[in-house]
Amino acid sequence: MPTSAQRAYDQAVLASLLEREGRVPSQPIEYRRYRIEHESGNSVLARHDLYDELGDGNRDLGRARLTIGQILGQPDVTTLRIGESIVLPARPADFDLSPLAYAPFPSEWPGAAEIERAVVVDLTTQTWAAYGNGRLRRWGPASTGKASTPTPTGRYTMNWREMDRESTEAPPGETWRMRYVMNIYAVRGIHLHQYNVVPSGPPEGHGCVRMVEADARWLWDWTGGDTTAPGTVVIVQGTTPTETPVRFVEGPSGPERVMVSLPPDPMAVPRGDR
Repeated sequence: MPTSAQRAYDQAVLASLLEREGRVPSQPIEYRRYRIEHESGNSVLARHDLYDELGDGNRDLGRARLTIGQILGQPDVTTLRIGESIVLPARPADFDLSPLAYAPFPSEWPGAAEIERAVVVDLTTQTWAAYGNGRLRRWGPASTGKASTPTPTGRYTMNWREMDRESTEAPPGETWRMRYVMNIYAVRGIHLHQYNVVPSGPPEGHGCVRMVEADARWLWDWTGGDTTAPGTVVIVQGTTPTETPVRFVEGPSGPERVMVSLPPDPMAVPRGDR
């Protein structure tokens, strides 16, 4: 496994968040910026204040609610210093929603309404989504190829699949194991797959799309398990970021989620493997 100084997603935490039940409100979630502050200048005491605030006085509840920052691509609060901040839901009731409620993708994709299964990988936000007949079924974080070895954009179709595979990009003496490997570009060896290290900052891969295990397993099953027949449409779009992706921008009333725009007709997107 390659070493990295970047922060990585906690896959166990993400699995529990991505697979939990919950409601999806009819109105967009309001977010706010929580600052790490304490009169003493001590970051540990500042974090305790944040736990108390998020948990309405219950520190353990506050810690539990703070995990939603993982799905929003926010930094680990233990790495934050005095004066820094983290973006989280503004209302207590919005910490326990369905993961679909926090998606940067629209809930409906009219252009894909006639397509049984379609997958989108957005390079700009480093996220992915699955749509069934135009309805958002699941989404999650991703890590694509870095700027020097970017994931190619375009329209693809899932080709061969392999449950367990060793990466050919590993340096001598190292073994990089991938699970739930779903190939979309055979000549280039571009796959969607599980990987143990999925950085939450800039992408650092060699062209493939890294996914947390819970997502890769779900997508593997949803798109046909160990079938070898070509099938699911995959759209790769956007621009590879060289720094941590921008997930929120400041709006007139506070932080606003950066939303992904989808192509009107996915089948009109030029093929990426030609």
